[in-house]
Order: sequence, then structure tokens, then C-alpha cells
Amino acid sequence: MIYVILFLEFFKIGLFAIGGGLVTVPFLFNLAEKYSWFTAKELADMIAISESTPGPLGVNMATYAGYHAAGIGGGIIATIGLVAPSVIVIILVANLLRKYSKNYKVQTVLGGIRPAVIALIMYAGLQIARLSVTNVLTVLLFAGFWAMIHFWKKSPIFYLCLAAAVGMVLKL
Repeated sequence: MIYVILFLEFFKIGLFAIGGGLVTVPFLFNLAEKYSWFTAKELADMIAISESTPGPLGVNMATYAGYHAAGIGGGIIATIGLVAPSVIVIILVANLLRKYSKNYKVQTVLGGIRPAVIALIMYAGLQIARLSVTNVLTVLLFAGFWAMIHFWKKSPIFYLCLAAAVGMVLKL
């Protein structure tokens, strides 16, 4: 039964998480409240692991959450559930979008979706910050990394490796 629930919950996330992996985060917070599969604190760890491993963030998080909830089978089912809506929508909509991409109504709908995606990403960022920035040290780390990212244009990989090293040294 857990496999059916995992599939349906992640199918729903995949269906409505338009805009990338970070958009799945608010949905995952909702799952953390609804089921005992993982806690909000574990979700913060899932995000860190998913951000630092190869592959799409949403898929990595679905796999990790599904595995955490029901082992290897759960990871596979959750991933299939998350990806299935995209595959279905791409197959059904690709030709229609190509045909009607210049249509004013289609452009209006897409224009309305963009701000909602930005709002979901901002909400996810605030939720992650609330879990991660919990004391003076983490505030200083956040400010320091923000300044470095803003003023010192390096690869995101550099900052992920640096943050991982700092986290290990400081035992965060």
C-alpha cells in the first residue's frame, strides 16, 4: 500500500511542480507534515544531499524520500511517480504547444505561471533558511557565502565543495 501512496503523492508533485527541482520543496514539506516518512529537519538534509549529487534535484529528492520511506522499491516508485507526469505532458502537449506557441492566450497562461514558479522557489528558499540558519554561526556562514557568491563569480561546484568542507570542519 505504501508504494501506491508514494506513487500517487509524487505523481501529484510531478504534475504541479512546474519550474524545476526547488519547486518540489514546498510539496515535500507538506509530505513531511502529512506522513511520518521524514521530518522537516531530514528534508533539509535531503535537499543538501540532492543539491550535491549529480542529476536533477527533484528526481534526487524523490528517490531519497521514497528510499527513506520504503527502501529501494520506494525510491524507484517515488521517482517514477515524479517523472511520469512530465513524460505524459510532454507527449500530449509538445505538438500543441508548437502549433499554438504564438497564440496570445497560450502566452498569457505561460506568463501567469512564471510568477507562481518564482513564488514557490522563494517559499522553498525561506523554508530551507528557517531550518538551516538557526544560530549566529550559521547566520555568519550564510552572509559570508552570499557575499562570496555575489561578488566572487565562481562555479557553483566550487561553492558546494567549499560549503561541504566548511560543514565537515565545523561539524554542522
